Amino acid sequence: MTDPNAQDPTPEQVSGTPPRPGPPKPGAPRPGAPRPAPTERTTESEHAPKPHPVPGQTHPHAPAVPASDPSKFGRVDEDGTAWVLTADGERCIGSWQAGNSAEGLEHFGRRYDDLATEVALLETRLTSGSGDAKKTRAAAEAILESLPTAAVIGDLDALATRLTGVIEESEKAAVAQKQEKEQHRAEATARKEALAAEAEEIGADSTHWKAAGDRLREILDEWKSIRGVDRKTDDVLWRRYSKAREAFNRRRGAHFAELDRERASAKTKKEELVARAEALQDSTDWGATAAAFRDLLAEWKASGRAPREADDQLWKRFKGAQDVFFAARNAASAERDAEFEDNARAKEALLESASTIDPAADLEAARTRLRELQERWEAIGKVPRDRMHDLEARLRAIEKRVREASDSEWRRTDPEALARAAQFRERVQQFEEQAEKAQAKGRTKDADAALAQAAQWREWAEAAESAVGER
Repeated sequence: MTDPNAQDPTPEQVSGTPPRPGPPKPGAPRPGAPRPAPTERTTESEHAPKPHPVPGQTHPHAPAVPASDPSKFGRVDEDGTAWVLTADGERCIGSWQAGNSAEGLEHFGRRYDDLATEVALLETRLTSGSGDAKKTRAAAEAILESLPTAAVIGDLDALATRLTGVIEESEKAAVAQKQEKEQHRAEATARKEALAAEAEEIGADSTHWKAAGDRLREILDEWKSIRGVDRKTDDVLWRRYSKAREAFNRRRGAHFAELDRERASAKTKKEELVARAEALQDSTDWGATAAAFRDLLAEWKASGRAPREADDQLWKRFKGAQDVFFAARNAASAERDAEFEDNARAKEALLESASTIDPAADLEAARTRLRELQERWEAIGKVPRDRMHDLEARLRAIEKRVREASDSEWRRTDPEALARAAQFRERVQQFEEQAEKAQAKGRTKDADAALAQAAQWREWAEAAESAVGER
C-alpha cells in the first residue's frame, strides 16, 4: 500500500510502451501459456474512466460506498500490465509504471470505486425522485457504454447489472414523471381557467369597486405563482384575464368620472342652498321660516355629495345659518313660554271657580256661568304645550256636564219625540189586530208575520219613550 497522501502518478510515470524483456516474474504468464486476446497497450491515463457528472448531485454529497477489493477482480503483473476479470474473460486495461504491482492494483481499485460511487449517485437520485429521470437514464447508459473499455479493476459485471436496473427504473420513473407533470399541468390550467373566469365575472358587472379591485390584484398574485401551464394555453388564459381587468378598469374609471361630474353639480346646488339659507337666518316669521329651512334641508340631502373639502365647508355655512335662525326662535319661544305659564295659572284659577257649577240644581245658571268661563278662557290665551291637554280636558268635563243636563231636559220636553212614541204604539196595536184577524181565518203564517211586525214597532216605541224619560 502507498502513502494515502501520495499523489496519483504522472503520465510520465505510467508508460504506454511494452516493458523490456527480462526473466519471467512471479505471477506473469509463462512463455507459451495461453494469453487473452491481444490488446493495444496504452497508458493508464488514456483508458482511465472519465467522471460522469450527475446533474443536481456533487461528490461531497455522494452516498457512502465501501471500498472494493480489487484483488478479487483483477491483477497487475510485475511488469506493470494491468488486467481485469469479467464474465467474458480477462481484459488488459493498461500498464502501470508508477510503482509496484500492489500500488497499481490499489490505484485501479480506487478508479473502480469512483465509478461505483457515480452509479450509487444515480441510484440515489432515482429512488429519491429528486432529478430528471431522462437525464438519469442518459448518464447510466453513458457509464454502461464505457464499461467495456474502462481502466478500472472491480466487479464490472455487478456494476453493469446495477446500471441496467437504473436504466429500466429510469424508464418507469420517466413515465411516472410525465404523468405527474401532465396532471400538474392540468391542475394548473384548471386553476388559471377558474381565475380567468372569476376575473371576467368581476370585469363584466361588479360595482364593488374597492373589493373587486383588490380581488383582481389577488388573482394576479396567485396567477404568478402557478407554474407548469404550456405557453400557448397560458397566453390564451392571460389574454382573458387581462381583457377582464381592462374592462373593469374602464367601467370603474367611467363611474368615478361620472361621480366627479355629479359632485361638481352638487357643489353648485349646495352653494345656492347656502345663499338661500343665509338670506333667511334673520327672519322673525318663525313658522314659515322654520318650514322653509326644513325644505332647504330636504333639498340639501337630495342634492348628493360635493367634493369632501367643499362639502364640509358648505355644510358649515348652511348649518350656521340654521343655528342663527333657530337660536333667535328659541329665545322668542322662551319668552313666550313664560307668558304661557302665566296663562296656565289663570286658567287653573278659572277651573277652580267653575267647580261649583251644578246644572242639576239650576240648568240656566249653569249655562250662563259656562259661557262666561269660555269667554274668559279664550281671552287668557295659549298655555304651554305640555299643560294644554290637562287643562282642556278639565274644561271639556265641565262643558260635558252642562251639555248632558241640557240634552236630558230637552228629551223630557220634546213634543216631537212624544208624538213619535205615540205613533209607534199605534202601529203596534194595528199589527196586533191584523194578527188576530189572520189567526181567526186560519192564516197562521200571516198572523206570525203581523206579530213580528208588532214586536219590532214595540221596541221602537219603547226606545222613543226611553229617550224622553218615559217607559
